[in-house]
Amino acid sequence: MIRFRNLRLARGARVLIDGVSLQLFPGWKVGLTGANGSGKSSLFALLRGQLLPDRGDLEWPSGWTIAHVAQETPSLPQAAIEYVLDGDAGLRRVETDLAHAEAAHDGVRIAELHTSLQEIGAYAARSRAAALLDGLGFASADAGRPVAGFSGGWRMRLNLAQALMCRSDLLLLDEPTNHLDLDTVIWLEQWLRDYRGTLLLVSHDREFLDACVDHVAHIEQEQLTLYNGTYTDFERQRGERLAQQMALFERQQREIAHMEDYIRRFRAKATKARQAQSRIKALERMERISAAHVDTPFSFSFHPTPAAPDPLLQIEKGATGYGEKTVLEGIELVLRPGDRVGLLGRNGAGKSTLIKLLAGQITLTAGSKHEGRGLSAGYFAQHQLEILRPEESPFQHMMRLSPMSREQDMRDYLGGFDFRGDGRDGRSTPATTACGPFSGGEKSRLALALLIWQRPNLLLLDEPANHLDMEMRYALMCALQEYDGAMVLVSHDRALLRACCDRLLLIDGGRLRPFDGDLDDYRDWLAEQRARREEGSAGATLAGRETRRTDRAQAEAERQTLFAVRRPLVKEIEQIEKKLSGWTGEKKLLEARLADPAFYSTSNGAGSARLQELLKRQAALQGWIEEAECRWVTLSERLEGLARE
Repeated sequence: MIRFRNLRLARGARVLIDGVSLQLFPGWKVGLTGANGSGKSSLFALLRGQLLPDRGDLEWPSGWTIAHVAQETPSLPQAAIEYVLDGDAGLRRVETDLAHAEAAHDGVRIAELHTSLQEIGAYAARSRAAALLDGLGFASADAGRPVAGFSGGWRMRLNLAQALMCRSDLLLLDEPTNHLDLDTVIWLEQWLRDYRGTLLLVSHDREFLDACVDHVAHIEQEQLTLYNGTYTDFERQRGERLAQQMALFERQQREIAHMEDYIRRFRAKATKARQAQSRIKALERMERISAAHVDTPFSFSFHPTPAAPDPLLQIEKGATGYGEKTVLEGIELVLRPGDRVGLLGRNGAGKSTLIKLLAGQITLTAGSKHEGRGLSAGYFAQHQLEILRPEESPFQHMMRLSPMSREQDMRDYLGGFDFRGDGRDGRSTPATTACGPFSGGEKSRLALALLIWQRPNLLLLDEPANHLDMEMRYALMCALQEYDGAMVLVSHDRALLRACCDRLLLIDGGRLRPFDGDLDDYRDWLAEQRARREEGSAGATLAGRETRRTDRAQAEAERQTLFAVRRPLVKEIEQIEKKLSGWTGEKKLLEARLADPAFYSTSNGAGSARLQELLKRQAALQGWIEEAECRWVTLSERLEGLARE
């Protein structure tokens, strides 16, 4: 297990975590969360041995292999699949030893090393590496391409594949979905669910975290707190804890105010001086409770859009591509005011190409495109960050965009994106210093701020959530929900797609068509497409296909059976929860009445029949609640057991 003992970690004069003592057990999948700069990356560096704790101990089994994703990829002539195979250091070590043994004609050593290769599954390693490349969106022909021939985003995927190739005991992943699209994110989810080692995962994608983790370690106020359950469970538990902390804080503040008032009034009075001194000492000894603080630094919204034509944009029998290569054809699309469209499709299907066509970045090679008079399109893509002037500040960008606007209005607006002052508070991003050194997330925030200020009536967003943290994603989601214009969105963040899109369009096989279903149906569609590709690449015989169809039919029958077993359990749990809600509410009202001094009047004395009746009802409610809670726990455990089967 990984054990923290009274651990303190600091960077320079800044303390990141202090006094942390907790244990992470083998096989746990832990989401590491916290505000930007809270210490998540430093904690990863500590686990990798790049940092040492300032105090306390960090222990884990000495024989553990730790895997992580490299942040840089050298421009190598090595084939992509060989680069991925390098992730299995044990395999490469045995292969090197085998080459030396063969050169020395050492037959005994050669036999031993072949046994070692068999034990570590070396003969399936190349197939495993090819499966990783396929899952991460590489074409089969890419396996032999040199690493130097891939762009930066694809090299990051190669680094991820190399980390997954490692037969690790501990896997450290820091924002692994940043350079992935939705179908690859869904594949990675399944891979991580099947991973048997211990996982520490940093991600700003809440649905990805929900699917992958069973614990959450949250860094806040120099503390690392461990929560059981998914990210959604963590948010609920943390909310309850903060509410309780706030209630205790307010109660303590009232108590402190009462004691301070007593001291002010009676400190100089001889007969009360001793009691006043006693209260002074009590105040000094009191352990102060801090106020709960959960305010987000982000708060912005879209201005009302100008009058929009109907339709905004229309494409008929369209085709487009790059040079002589046609990417999309037969495009039939009408966008009207208020449309909220999510674009789906496998990697390379043409989603970004369609967005560029709508934005006017590329033109049609066939068909027609009609733009309504008054159309104002706002286009956001990751390469848009390159348009930012590195020598200018966020405020200067705003001044260039809108020179006639009031300075205070622009400063207030930038503040909603957490660009404030000169950044000396150490928490906000500076609004008045050059944006060249900004992180990817800060530049994305600035590009979004500039786009939103222009009040477009058609938003074209290509992966707007990349590099944004959880709070900024939530603020963007809320703003998009209130946006009154039309929108076309490409994103691997399913929470953003679910919250902001009313209809989905699928790009597949160079064609655009409506997708009749939700994102869960899309996940199933991707799985079906992957299965078909595997069948085709394996050259399965008719009998083999029939067997797979039988297996799928059997799996479907098992799923239906499981559904039939689960359904009555779910229904009974829902009924119990309704009853518990009613009983708990009645019990609280009854207890409030029993605690009211007015109830114990002459007409309703303590020995009255009415009092006995209420006490009897209180006892009955308590019994029902306890019995229902036990039944709820039993049913929930049974449901969890079925989910694991």
